[in-house]
Amino acid sequence: MKKLLIQGTVSIVLFFATWLALMQINWVKVFKIQKVTDHTERKLGDLFWKLYHKSEKESNNPFIINSVDSIVTKICDANKIQRQTIKVHVIMKDEINAFALPNGHLIVYSGLILNSANPEELTGVICHEIAHIQLNHVMKKLIKEIGLSTLVSITTGSRGSTASVKKIAEMLSSTAFDRGLEKEADMKAVDYLIKAKINPNPFANFLYKLSDEKGNIPQYLNWMSTHPDSKERASYIVEYCKKNKVTHQIVLSEKTFEKLKEQLNAE
Repeated sequence: MKKLLIQGTVSIVLFFATWLALMQINWVKVFKIQKVTDHTERKLGDLFWKLYHKSEKESNNPFIINSVDSIVTKICDANKIQRQTIKVHVIMKDEINAFALPNGHLIVYSGLILNSANPEELTGVICHEIAHIQLNHVMKKLIKEIGLSTLVSITTGSRGSTASVKKIAEMLSSTAFDRGLEKEADMKAVDYLIKAKINPNPFANFLYKLSDEKGNIPQYLNWMSTHPDSKERASYIVEYCKKNKVTHQIVLSEKTFEKLKEQLNAE
């Protein structure tokens, strides 16, 4: 009986201690900051994409767009991701690269598609970038390296010069996330693939392949420069895959994938 009374007293004390701690938090301020961050992300996404759209050639080929969109849609549907939050842009550029901008903009270079041996390799990279978006890594990186106040100033025009916007946009396409965020995005990408019943091993193979080719065509391997330690990453992806056996389905047919590459080469 005495033991029960002590346990009950401890529970009550812990409850009120937790309640008092929570009462000290300015929830209005917390929600206000989140609102500011969400608004800032939307504005930054628009600014960055507007800049890329002016300086790069985006494909308007319906077959190319629909093919890449079908991959993204399959991943989103299988993982309960709101499809409209991911805005896909295929840029005609030889570099092997893909990256995420704020507000769900996903940039995929034609060089990445053309250098993917199969749709599963391409899908693995796309999943990795979707993971960065869904895990809010893009804004975390910007706030850490630029600062929220500076980002807000840029979106309100007080410090939003074209040069500063361009510099930040280039940082997102050419510098790496820290190791912890990269691994988190890798694991989430594999989870996306597994839930969509897509073989995740080609994603690891793609990392191995690019690592081996890094010395041959470094000017085109932008995705490698922003995603270091690829062999190590490939190894832990393979190990993770061994624990998750799934029935694999086709992402794109071989005929469709070859036509996609033909259309890109013809652009």
